[in-house]
Amino acid sequence: MTSFQLQSPNCPSLSVRSSPSTVQYRMPQTYKLTCNSSFTRLKMSIPSTPQTVLGCGMAAVDFLVAVDSFPKPDDKIRSTSFQVQGGGNAGNALTCAARLGLSPRIISKVGDDSQGKAILEEFEADGVDTSFMVVSKGGHSTFSYVVVDSQTKTRTCIYTPGYPPMIPEDLSKSNLSSALDDVRIVYFDGVLQEAELLSALVVAQEAHQRNIPIVVDAESKRERVDDLLNLATYVVCSARFPQAWTGNPSVPDALVSVLLKLPNVKFVIVTLGEDGCMMLERSEAEDLQSEESDVNELFKKMKKSIDTDSTSATCISSDITQLHAKGIGTVSGRLLLGTAEKIPPSELVDTTGAGDAFIGAVLYALCTNMPPERMLTFASQVAGIGCRALGARAGLPHITDPRLRPLLVNDPQNMATLL
Repeated sequence: MTSFQLQSPNCPSLSVRSSPSTVQYRMPQTYKLTCNSSFTRLKMSIPSTPQTVLGCGMAAVDFLVAVDSFPKPDDKIRSTSFQVQGGGNAGNALTCAARLGLSPRIISKVGDDSQGKAILEEFEADGVDTSFMVVSKGGHSTFSYVVVDSQTKTRTCIYTPGYPPMIPEDLSKSNLSSALDDVRIVYFDGVLQEAELLSALVVAQEAHQRNIPIVVDAESKRERVDDLLNLATYVVCSARFPQAWTGNPSVPDALVSVLLKLPNVKFVIVTLGEDGCMMLERSEAEDLQSEESDVNELFKKMKKSIDTDSTSATCISSDITQLHAKGIGTVSGRLLLGTAEKIPPSELVDTTGAGDAFIGAVLYALCTNMPPERMLTFASQVAGIGCRALGARAGLPHITDPRLRPLLVNDPQNMATLL
């Protein structure tokens, strides 16, 4: 039997005694939970109501097949497993956010076909608000064929965009206003078609006017994506994007360039697959007296200090310094390197949607004010868990997953002891 005490700034404390079981409480505001027992002392924040996030981007159906090895031209092979499930960058990221306890809304477009109906039903089952989805009469929904090679642990995606695409006129001013009400963060994926990006810009501009933070997932260099980036507060991008967008020779150089080109961006993260991730965080208060460091040399030095024997996701950070990229410029901030979980080959099934899961976890981390070091570790852990099942969504964890508990408290070791 363990004693807990719930404390709120505006009401008396509430003592609770519980036997070894799971009990869930709904409370009108944020409380601090303190546990006093002979084993541990635990402090944890409990959000009163789920934070609302709005996502704008692709919602699709994925037709997934696993094969022993990818076929050669003109081959006929048999699949080892087959699934149909929801997909699309925004759809996957928001499903992840919902399972982690946020309250997501999505703006996207589907056809009035069987696939569109399945997309909506799956969102609703996971707790994603589809009130602002547009259903096109006579159109067809976005879908992808995904072939997962069980031997190389790679996947090949063949994507067919929906028709007609979403256009700005699909979203009325009143619907847009309602969609943004009480929203903590707005998220945009970067794989939209030209017309869809115009719609996304309308949403982004309204969010910007309301001072709502904006997260942009950047995958490829495109004109309208640049317009979104200019409104971004946070940027998460694929491995190839920073160098392609900036033309710089190395990823560290490119990240410095991104922050210099986008002065409103607080941090930029690049996901690197099995090599983890890298983040450059801008310092809010520039320390002009701090020592200047070459960002590439700092990266090499930090990389050598990573614990390569650890199988869990980890993160290391530099001190705040003047980060200099030769021939590009200098930005005040710090560099963070995150490692990916080393998943045993027997457990690794499919990496489809791993980057989307990472972003879903970043949305949760931002809404719960996680420090960057824990955010990167948490996001990598969530992405790794999702890789243990076929498809982007089947393996996405819920916030109650025991593999996430150590990252959701102040003292992970004490939390593990208590549970």
